Amino acid sequence: MMSETFRFNRMELAGSLGDLGTLLPIAIAMVLVNGLDPLGLFLSIGIFFILSGIYFGITVPVQPMKVIGAYAIATSLSADQILASSLLMGIFLLIVGVTGAIDLIRKATPQSVIRGVQLSTGALLISGGIKFIIGNSRFQQIHDAVEPYLAFQSIGPVPISMVIGGIAAVITLLLLDNKKFPAGLIVVAGGLAAGLALGARVDLGDGGIGFHVPGLFAFGLPGKVDFTFALFALVLPQLPMSLGNAVLAYTDLSKEYFGERSKKVTNRAACISMALANFMSFALGGMPLCHGAGGLAAHYRFGARTAGSNLMIGGLFAVLALVLGENIISVLNLLPMAILGVLLVFAGAQLSLTIMDLTSRKDYFAATLILGITLASNLAVGFIAGMIVAWILRWDKLSV
Repeated sequence: MMSETFRFNRMELAGSLGDLGTLLPIAIAMVLVNGLDPLGLFLSIGIFFILSGIYFGITVPVQPMKVIGAYAIATSLSADQILASSLLMGIFLLIVGVTGAIDLIRKATPQSVIRGVQLSTGALLISGGIKFIIGNSRFQQIHDAVEPYLAFQSIGPVPISMVIGGIAAVITLLLLDNKKFPAGLIVVAGGLAAGLALGARVDLGDGGIGFHVPGLFAFGLPGKVDFTFALFALVLPQLPMSLGNAVLAYTDLSKEYFGERSKKVTNRAACISMALANFMSFALGGMPLCHGAGGLAAHYRFGARTAGSNLMIGGLFAVLALVLGENIISVLNLLPMAILGVLLVFAGAQLSLTIMDLTSRKDYFAATLILGITLASNLAVGFIAGMIVAWILRWDKLSV
């Protein structure tokens, strides 16, 4: 039973790295743009990985809340506003989980909507990955460079990110199901080597290597204005996506991948888990955190099958944060953006395949409608619209 719950091998390690493409760009940007504490942010990520893996006993994803993260980075919100959103999201999720309201939401959500959310999330991951490889993601635009931390930006007329991404994509394809040389491990290790070879440097600054203790409530408590702004600008837009993707779509995918082993991954447990994580992140000065179907697909695609992957990636983040403190950003910047892009593309493709178990044309229509609305607007709007359309189609089916 122990080996089934915790395995520590190259496949688990490779799988643990599979979702870095989602996690690192938003986390690093929220430190550099929004002023969040890197020590508290990455330590909270590491602790969330470890504790959720131990409790659920299987591979569990940890991701940033993307609606909040994207808006915060694009508009350069203050740390206080972001921390206010963490606390409010934690409160909402705790209420929804403890009261069982999430189970009522699940009963009212057709399977076609769940698949539509998974398909849309997969498409967004693929789109985001391609942007990293091309070099026109929001993060790269902020730095006005396709690879902000490399000394070289192009080889002749070709952006260096496309060169790195093309090579990494071919290697990933060739090694995708190779257990001796796992694709995720080889690509990430190769990316770090490429970063060093192409001019990325680790600058440990004045703090150097040591033992760094995070401060509690280092930013103080947000003011009333911060909470009001966070509620309407961040929390309300984020809630539908969190409930749709980080709870309903995630628990569904977990059961599909792990079967009986995922019995602890209930909708209530997912809500409470994320609520507690956001309370911790609020206290440590980190970013809003969640689970997510896309993250699980990424870990699974690259080899993670047990909670051992959580302990490995969580321990890595926690140790780096405690040993390097604020300098952890310098180490993580060794990994080229194009490598993160390749991880995103393959994770998105894996998640998109879940739609294949739908059987009726009406279910496919509802799922693809959510995809279309998501690409035109955002996932929260797509989820709500998909719910309405799916119920209309269900009523029409019953009336025939």
